[in-house]
Amino acid sequence: MATALKGRGALSNPPGRFDKLTQTFEHDGWYEEEPAEHVKTTVLPEPSRSIISRNDSPDIGFSQSINPYRGCEHACVYCYARPSHAYLGLSPGLDFETKLFFKADAATLLEAELSTKNYKCSTIMLGANTDPYQPLEKTLKVTRSILEVLARVRHPVSITTKGALVARDVDLLADLARDGLARVMFSIPTLDNDVKRVLEPRAASASAKLKAMRTLAEAGVIVGVNVAPIIPVLTEHEIETVLEASKEAGASLASYTILRLPYEVKDLFREWLAEHFPDRAAHVMSIVRSMRGERDNDPDFGTRMHATGPVAQLIRQRFQLSCRRLGFPEDRQYQLPTHLFQPPRRSTPQLSLDL
Repeated sequence: MATALKGRGALSNPPGRFDKLTQTFEHDGWYEEEPAEHVKTTVLPEPSRSIISRNDSPDIGFSQSINPYRGCEHACVYCYARPSHAYLGLSPGLDFETKLFFKADAATLLEAELSTKNYKCSTIMLGANTDPYQPLEKTLKVTRSILEVLARVRHPVSITTKGALVARDVDLLADLARDGLARVMFSIPTLDNDVKRVLEPRAASASAKLKAMRTLAEAGVIVGVNVAPIIPVLTEHEIETVLEASKEAGASLASYTILRLPYEVKDLFREWLAEHFPDRAAHVMSIVRSMRGERDNDPDFGTRMHATGPVAQLIRQRFQLSCRRLGFPEDRQYQLPTHLFQPPRRSTPQLSLDL
């Protein structure tokens, strides 16, 4: 039976859905090594010919995003990005948390794409998939290199993070914010440190996120809170308190999403529930399924973020009432000003001639 590893979210390393070969371990009575108490993290550069990803999803308010990293050391067990590791032939389980990749030449690729003649400026989202301020960023500074380019060309940027490290880049974000070109959303599912410790082991604590939020707000950066994910039974009772704490820390925007369990995440989450909350596991999944058409997951546009049914409707009403009471606007606009954008100068190997 799988057991929790210190500092890790997933309990196991199941094969990805694209794997053609699977392994089954059987005890045959011969000597076996003791299972490791820790799983080593490996970090490799990821070659890439482009840096900006584009989407046309009708329920996502941005069309451009950048993911400086693949995989995430925050180890949030519920992360909807976990299945993306299967495209590399890796497991969405422990591999997603321990086999990490970074875009070493992100700044160079970004300058090249922004300088093309057919580039159309619109807000770039950092953190659409994996967190741009996960622990690796402290030393690799890939996200900071991207912000340096965006600040130089006055390009709008929106950030979503579970990391307090974003406050390190207050100089760049405040510079962009002076022209209304920066927004930072902090994802906070719980204020309970005990729940946080097993739910998102290596993400910043709620108090650290709120402190970073206050730092950015005081520097003039638009900050907000994403109460996400709201997990029935486990965290849903904290909706109001998370919003109140965020408002006090300077948040002027608020949003929420309800737990999503795409592909392999549903099995990882069930395994996690059985380990950490065995007395509530069945109840949690019963309510999750009631909000997802009696499925573990609803992938449909328009309903996948906020779910459906009586419980989802009640959560929506509680969120909206709390937002009105605290003065959060109901309409969340992603698009930031684009008229200040100036494409970077294209470099050329040919020398100019002064005639």
